[in-house]
Amino acid sequence: MRICLYGSGSRKIDSKYTNCAYELGCEIAKHGHSLVFGGGDTGMMGACAKGVQDNNGTTIGIAPEWIGNFEPLCEHCKEFIYVDSMDERKNKFLENSDAFIITPGGIGTLDEFFEIITLRKLKQHDKEIIVFNIAGFFDKMFEMIDEMGEKGFLYKQEELFKKVDTINEIFEII
Repeated sequence: MRICLYGSGSRKIDSKYTNCAYELGCEIAKHGHSLVFGGGDTGMMGACAKGVQDNNGTTIGIAPEWIGNFEPLCEHCKEFIYVDSMDERKNKFLENSDAFIITPGGIGTLDEFFEIITLRKLKQHDKEIIVFNIAGFFDKMFEMIDEMGEKGFLYKQEELFKKVDTINEIFEII
């Protein structure tokens, strides 16, 4: 299975998050899955990719070349797909992945997450989407989504994504 990881590339992340991302990468490889990710060499993306690579797993990076001006790109991917835009990158994530794991991140991660659940809601795919809520990172977002539903801003709530707190829960779903 090709698992797409959404997560920050920031170098300023507390190690409790990046250590968890590294362990997730180790487990992805140990379970025989491949990692599809934004190609960053730092932050959540870089830590997860390193975990996969340290366990002889396969990594596939997808990014526009110019993103290297903002963060270093991973040089050890089995395959690297260069695209022209962030929209094309998101389309390639969908095209090249069987499931999605959302880890802590910033605006780019939220953009990717909300697009992938919107596409699922609109029946453009039926791939598993898992939000890995490391140390309660997404609790406030879940509260906001719940409130949107309570106030009528969301249609009938179907299970568009699953919330997990541990790596074991991820592999129970996948």
